[in-house]
Amino acid sequence: MGTTTFSGPIKAGTIKDTTGSTVGTNVANVGFALMAQSANVVFGADGTTTTVATVPANSQIFQIAVDVTTAFNAATTNLFDIGDGTTANKYADNLAVGAQARVLATSDVSQIGNLIDVGASDVNIVVTYNQSGTAATAGAATVTVLYVQNNNLS
Repeated sequence: MGTTTFSGPIKAGTIKDTTGSTVGTNVANVGFALMAQSANVVFGADGTTTTVATVPANSQIFQIAVDVTTAFNAATTNLFDIGDGTTANKYADNLAVGAQARVLATSDVSQIGNLIDVGASDVNIVVTYNQSGTAATAGAATVTVLYVQNNNLS
């Protein structure tokens, strides 16, 4: 199957501008398309990093999902931090990846502003694998970043 690339952002809907008050007739219903980028992450040494996406400038990160397909098996700690390559936990901190599961990245109040608008430049989304105890010999996950391109909410 072929793919098509747009420079975006992509908007969809049938009514671009509100000219009245009748929903479905003359009230704007155009919105941005939700975009996704995914990459696989496998076990490595403590502190191993993997870039999983590059999000365009001024985008809003909607959700980050981690699908653990093979449990990371370090003896004591198996955690992911998700950041931008400079700040390891800019978007999420200490996501448990020691069991097969879908883990949705949760953010505390200090991280929410980072999700609302990534800033004026494109941003790499980087996963850092943190482990302790006996080193992992297994572990695999697919990390998916869902975002609204150039939503520009800052």
